[in-house]
Amino acid sequence: MTTVDTQTELWTARRVNRTALVTMVVMLLAWSVDYIDRFAISMALPSIGAEFALSKAQQGWLVTVFALVYMVCQIPAGYLADRYGSRRPMLVTLVLWSLFTALTGMAGTFGLLLLVRALFGVCQGCFPAASFKAVAERTTPANRATASGVMLSASGIGAGLAPLIVGPLLMAVGWRHTFFWMAGCGAVIGIAVWAILPKALPERLSSLPEEKAAPAVPRSRVLRSGVVWKFALLFCLVNMLAYGLITWVPSYLVEARHLSLAQTGVLAAIPMLVSIGTTMLGGWLFDRFFHDRARWFLGGILLTTGVLLGLMVTAGSTTEFTVYETLSLGVAGLATMGVFGLPLRVIPPAVIGVGMGIMNFGGQVAGAVAPVVMGWLADRFSYPAAFGFLIGTTLLAAVVAFWVPQRAEQFTFA
Repeated sequence: MTTVDTQTELWTARRVNRTALVTMVVMLLAWSVDYIDRFAISMALPSIGAEFALSKAQQGWLVTVFALVYMVCQIPAGYLADRYGSRRPMLVTLVLWSLFTALTGMAGTFGLLLLVRALFGVCQGCFPAASFKAVAERTTPANRATASGVMLSASGIGAGLAPLIVGPLLMAVGWRHTFFWMAGCGAVIGIAVWAILPKALPERLSSLPEEKAAPAVPRSRVLRSGVVWKFALLFCLVNMLAYGLITWVPSYLVEARHLSLAQTGVLAAIPMLVSIGTTMLGGWLFDRFFHDRARWFLGGILLTTGVLLGLMVTAGSTTEFTVYETLSLGVAGLATMGVFGLPLRVIPPAVIGVGMGIMNFGGQVAGAVAPVVMGWLADRFSYPAAFGFLIGTTLLAAVVAFWVPQRAEQFTFA
């Protein structure tokens, strides 16, 4: 994946590459479990809505309450990861979120279901900052975007596999037992993933050369950094697309296109699975070509995505809708590491937990806003109006992409 300084022994170079590779695989699996557990609720919304007689806006709150709590936890979770390291927070969250996945299937009222989803959000909210810290500690700056791109491609794997796994389970055992099965599998896989995570690299390999001679950056300065918050805003706008489509496309296909759950599962999976490859490719492209000039890269991608979303909204057939949705998410996947690449490269590993906590806080604002706003638009107007909201946020993200810095020397913590 990369070479190391010539003063470093060859065996260390091999160990660095092996550590990065194993870390990528482990974190990819952990995040895939995360996303499958998280997005299963979207497939189950029609069944839950029917059982509890919920409106679309109320159904949207089942996603939004999770996202609100998840969002609030991001920055405190970053402090915990920087204070205690990555391994222990990840183990605790992997086990506890499986517990609350099981409790989702036990909820007897809508209010209790909201409470369980909120506690589920607390458990999962401690995971992202710790996982980014795990990657930062086990990769060099030169290959960090590639490794993180592989890890974040799990959003496509989880969102792609969730319909294929959850759809048949919903038909076979109902929505409650579906969450029981997922909880058991998630706990086993989570513990196995934690057990094989390799040791961290020496600090001389995981930091930029200039960071070694620079004074340590306090976490409070990262928290006050306007630059970090600009990237958080950018991630918020970019993330509207994923949250909006994942939450409402299954319901749209069932209710507006009159498809079965099995058909919906397949069609909902296709765009997410395509985004796996483009997210990985985007990380490689950033490391290789765009680590100092991400603005035009991001801007072009997001403008193209906005056009494709417009074609999706006006699609006349289910096939045409799915093709344009697939192209939209596939192209947008290239932008993921354009958003994360520079912060991951520049923020010192010692405070990366707080830095990524701030960025993921921004991303989860999207998770809190998009489901409810789009549910309200679908109730009040139509599904095309709801999807039109995503066109506006994607085009706004293209504008913000030209506002954030694009080179390491422009990234300051003053």
